[in-house]
Amino acid sequence: MLRLLQIEFIKLWNNRASKILIISYFTLLLCMALLAAIKFDIGPVKFHIADQGVFNFPYIWHLNTWIAGGLKLFFAIVIVSMMANEYSNKTIKQNLIDGLSKKEFIASKFLTVFTFSLISTLFVFLVSLVLGLIYSDYTEISIILSGLEYLVAYFFKLLGFFSFCLFLGILVKRSAFALGFLIVWFAIENLALRFLVWWLAGSEASATFMKYLPLESMSNLIKEPVSRFKAVQSVVAQMGEEFNKDYNVHFHEILIVLCWTAIFIYLSYALLKRRDL
Repeated sequence: MLRLLQIEFIKLWNNRASKILIISYFTLLLCMALLAAIKFDIGPVKFHIADQGVFNFPYIWHLNTWIAGGLKLFFAIVIVSMMANEYSNKTIKQNLIDGLSKKEFIASKFLTVFTFSLISTLFVFLVSLVLGLIYSDYTEISIILSGLEYLVAYFFKLLGFFSFCLFLGILVKRSAFALGFLIVWFAIENLALRFLVWWLAGSEASATFMKYLPLESMSNLIKEPVSRFKAVQSVVAQMGEEFNKDYNVHFHEILIVLCWTAIFIYLSYALLKRRDL
């Protein structure tokens, strides 16, 4: 297992583009800390984002995992490029000639996806913990430890999404087309399929159906946290409205993403097994 992982890390680190993207990805994750420095001081209007409670425990776990989730596209480029390079440089064929089985090849790619998902989760945990300890109004251990389920959801969100990107990289072979296919699939899910089910069965059936689609199910793991701001809820209350949104992480949502992860890895192996390299 370690041997397979070592092979993949050597390939990635020796590729200049992949190296730059990986460093950029973790640098952007670190830049979440810069949110604390955002400050407006225009005459009587004084606004400091760190004073708005966004770094309070346990809210910070929700906010930072949601923001970090939006940066996953950077590593998606790494994943599809990783597969494109295997075909263009013919290293996949050489690996198989050298004795690596197709099952081991897919296992090495999945281990890479799993490892980077785990490292990213630990990185977000450390950044969020430091910000929270500095700026949070609540630092009791029980409060700090509550809300950690968002980190679990973040890990499975990355694992599912990167597994999808791995499948696209094997399916299409070229990184640009694989990323294009990802955009097309996003449009199919959020426009074509959503509208089709809504037209045939109504909005309620459409919302239920969408929960089981790959990208939507991954997105549902961490709902947007902005409407949890007291300032936002106060404005909505003044308008005579109220939020009735469920922000919790649910086990069945994780299970759906895990099923899609397993499907994408199996399809990657099945495709590679049938393909003449």
